[in-house]
Amino acid sequence: MNQLSAMRAFRCIVEARGFSAAAERLDTTHSTISRQLQQLEVELGVQLINRNTRRFSLTGPGEQYYAACVDILERVEAASQAIAQGHQRAEGLLRVSVPLVVGTLDLPQWLPGFQKRYPDIELELCCDDQFIDLVAEGVDVAIRIAGPLSDTTLVARTLTVSKLMLVAAPGYIRSHGLPRTAEDLSKHRLLTFVGASSDWELSASRGASVRVTPSGRFKTNTIIALHAATLAEAGIACFTLATVRNDLATGRLVSILPNYSLGERHYYAIYPQSRYQAPKVRAFVDYLAEHYRS
Repeated sequence: MNQLSAMRAFRCIVEARGFSAAAERLDTTHSTISRQLQQLEVELGVQLINRNTRRFSLTGPGEQYYAACVDILERVEAASQAIAQGHQRAEGLLRVSVPLVVGTLDLPQWLPGFQKRYPDIELELCCDDQFIDLVAEGVDVAIRIAGPLSDTTLVARTLTVSKLMLVAAPGYIRSHGLPRTAEDLSKHRLLTFVGASSDWELSASRGASVRVTPSGRFKTNTIIALHAATLAEAGIACFTLATVRNDLATGRLVSILPNYSLGERHYYAIYPQSRYQAPKVRAFVDYLAEHYRS
């Protein structure tokens, strides 16, 4: 016997003042309701309802048990609703791993709005350009900037695709001139990463591609330092449009060789399949997707 189900049937019989009305409320049959009551009385060893008169009445034990049933069933319902609401609401600690550029340059653009929309989420941001083991590190979701992913055991959702572009500070251009062709880059200071093995491949809208090996007086291993060096008029560097959009809008940086294409980078939200079931993870991923779309 399912005791909770039998208790619900008993309560409904009492409140509906009869078996037929109770069966209708519970969308079941008269015989099922009657059988549940009989099983409950056998289990308790007492009679709960008087059936030997035309008037519906509870026995003394029946009155006591009815009051207990109401209390227990309402507590169970309240607990179920609280759990359901907790699972539906975006709340709790959310551990996120992001590249340094997202955790610094992009942060002022999305953090205030996210915190305002989801005040119950406690965000713990780990800024690191290295790929980490999300499960081993206990990270809920990671944001990564890369080319197309060929294979991963994790779920990867594309937040945006941003083109690569060359930029420089206006002061650098005033001092060194504006490159007009890809070949002109050989006369300029080109800023890049320490240990970077890939060249810049510039494709003109009409014509063959030109491969350029960045070389200059400054190299670094972080986008943040590369960005700072570019603003400091140290030379020409390559960024995603998403990274330098505000700099271009305010004139702190200018686009170099805009008619050439350097490819693109994907912004991914990466997470274990089980993590995305959590409302806090869905809220964060959906919010960043909305941010980068805008």
